[in-house]
Amino acid sequence: MDHFGPLIQVWKEMWVNNAWFLRLLPVVLIFICYYYSQFYIESYGGSGKSPQSTVSGCDSYRSQRKWKSLNFNMNKKAELFLKLNDFFWREHLSTQALPYGIKGSELLLLKVLAVIPSYTMPAYIESLNCRTCAVIGNSFSIKNTSLGEIINKYDVVIRLNDAPVRGFEEDVGNKTTLRLFYPESASFNPGIHNDPDTLLVLVPFKQEDLRWLKEILYDEKRVQKGFWKPPPQIWLGRTSQIRVLDPYFLRLTASKLLEIPLQPSKHQKPIHPTTGILAVFIALNYCDVIHLAGFGYPDSRDQKQPIHYYGQDTMKSMKNSYHDLNQEAEVLKRLEKQGAIIYLHHS
Repeated sequence: MDHFGPLIQVWKEMWVNNAWFLRLLPVVLIFICYYYSQFYIESYGGSGKSPQSTVSGCDSYRSQRKWKSLNFNMNKKAELFLKLNDFFWREHLSTQALPYGIKGSELLLLKVLAVIPSYTMPAYIESLNCRTCAVIGNSFSIKNTSLGEIINKYDVVIRLNDAPVRGFEEDVGNKTTLRLFYPESASFNPGIHNDPDTLLVLVPFKQEDLRWLKEILYDEKRVQKGFWKPPPQIWLGRTSQIRVLDPYFLRLTASKLLEIPLQPSKHQKPIHPTTGILAVFIALNYCDVIHLAGFGYPDSRDQKQPIHYYGQDTMKSMKNSYHDLNQEAEVLKRLEKQGAIIYLHHS
């Protein structure tokens, strides 16, 4: 009640003179309502657990129409993660191996799912009538944008790989709901750049990725073969926060969004979606309002141009990657033109 001390004193003084009190009563009531609303927002708005959406732009009817206009020829799928209790359902039987299915990896997956939680997203997010989501890429373009405070207001903030937060809060914010990663992109201590309740979502591209997680969870001997870059041999991710992304999303990102072959011919170089475009597709499925920041690569002709807002990687490091960056850029342009995504800034 200390917040209302000045108002109570004014109220007492007005009782001394009834005439002035009656004249000013409407103004006082309006002021009280405004003051209380500001106090409520300051006290509870920052928790991220209000049942109301934190960013304007929600219009479920319009969003639903946007999804239909994308012509994906499929329905939304809001169950993001694999769970042990529905593992044997027909929808999870697969004729494809990782990264687009689980064929051949069933035993590894069962061992992993046996020890991580079976629930999905936090209940307060699941209960929202309209979910606002910010997908934060790692592009150099987000540097000096001062978007941090705005990003923190979204219901769901999705980040990628080992992109740091500490030291970059002004531009990228510090709220993280989901962090997509694979072993080679895992940070040794996720607690440094994530919230305590951030969900750490493994994107399994190959069997070795599941094997790595199993060895971590069961504290088994680490096998280092099969990785293009040594993953952490000790990983401090909390078991309660670990999830495994359903390969459905990577499969549909490739086949429906990017329209790339899932099984290229022997003479074709395999192309896989980046975790960035994958995160966008996840948001399209799970969210009603989707805003992007930190997307876009610089002109590929400038091989010395930094590609991230952190670190020293340049366009040269992307030369032999298994991604089609130009195609992904065109897809994002199409989604923007259709109103399915909105950029918080442009590179």
